[in-house]
Amino acid sequence: MFQEPKEDGKVLCGLCSHRCLIPEGKRGICSVRENRGGTLFTLVYDKIIARNIDPVEKKPLFHFLPGSLSYSIAAPGCNFRCLHCQNADISQLPRDRGAILGQDLPPSSIAEDARSSRCASISYTYTEPTIYFELAYDTARLAVEKGLKNVFVSNGYITPEALETVAPVLHAANIDLKGFSEQFYRKVCGARLQPVLDAIRLYKKLGIWIEVTTLIIPGYNDSEAELRQIADFIRSVGAEIPWHVSRFHPTYKLLDQPITPVATLHMARQIGLDAGLRYVYQGNVPGDGEDTSCWSCSKTLIKRIGFSVRENNVKAGKCGFCGAAIDGVWT
Repeated sequence: MFQEPKEDGKVLCGLCSHRCLIPEGKRGICSVRENRGGTLFTLVYDKIIARNIDPVEKKPLFHFLPGSLSYSIAAPGCNFRCLHCQNADISQLPRDRGAILGQDLPPSSIAEDARSSRCASISYTYTEPTIYFELAYDTARLAVEKGLKNVFVSNGYITPEALETVAPVLHAANIDLKGFSEQFYRKVCGARLQPVLDAIRLYKKLGIWIEVTTLIIPGYNDSEAELRQIADFIRSVGAEIPWHVSRFHPTYKLLDQPITPVATLHMARQIGLDAGLRYVYQGNVPGDGEDTSCWSCSKTLIKRIGFSVRENNVKAGKCGFCGAAIDGVWT
C-alpha cells in the first residue's frame, strides 16, 4: 500500500514520513519494504517476531479500558534507529543483521487468538506498527468484526494518508514524543520532529484516543525548557491527553548515560501539571506517580502499582466522588 512508481524503476513509498525513494532491488530505511521490478513489496506481512498478552497499562495506556488485557504483536523492523531502543534486538534486526525473522501468522489467526484469549484489544507494539501496516490494517479490520479494539504504540512517523486509512478501525494510540528539538530527533532517532507533531494533531482530529510518552534521558532531553515545550505542545492539542514521563535505563547504543533520577521525573510531572495538563504520569518507577486523580476534585480515582490496577473509582466515565467527566475510553 501507499506506493507510487517513479522514473528509472524507482518507487516512492508513502507509508511513513521518510517517504523513501527506493531504487530497484533496494529497501527503504525500515529495511522491510523492497522494490522488486518497480513494485514495492512488504517483507513482514505474516512475520510475527513477538507475541504476548499484556495489561493495557504496559503500552502505556492509563485511560483506555484500564485493567483489561491486550493481545500484543510485532513484526521485525523500524523506520527509526534510536540509540536507546529497548527492543533493538527485533526492531533493528533487518538493519543490523539483514535478517527477516518471525513466525508465519496471518491476520485471521491473530484476531482469533486475541478473541479466544479474552483480550479486549490488539496492540501493535514493541517495534513500529507503521512499517508492518498491511498486516496491522488487515488484522485490525478482522478484530473489529470480533468486537475487539485496536491500539498502536508508535513513534508517530506515519503519513496522513496512512493514518486516515487505518483510523476507522484504530481506537487508541500511545505516541512517543521523544524530545522537542530537531537536533535530538536527527542525532538520536534518525528522523525529524515536525512530522511527529503533525501526526499527534491528526490523531486527535480523527477522534483516536491518544496518550503521549516521553522517555527522559539525562543530558539529552531533560532540561526544564525542553520539558516545558513538550508539555505546552501537548496542552495546545488537548489538556485531556495523558502525558507519561518515563525513566531511562542505559541500553543498546546509549550505554554511557545514567539512569534518570526520580527527582527529574517529579520535575517533569510538575511541569506538565503547571502547563495545564489534566493527567501526568511517571513511568518505570512502580508505585510513584502512577495513580489517576480527578481533574475536578483531586481525589484518587485509579490506584496502580506497576501495570496492576488495584482500585478503580471511575463510574461510567465519571468521577465516583464528584461526578466530573473523566477523559478516556472506559467501556
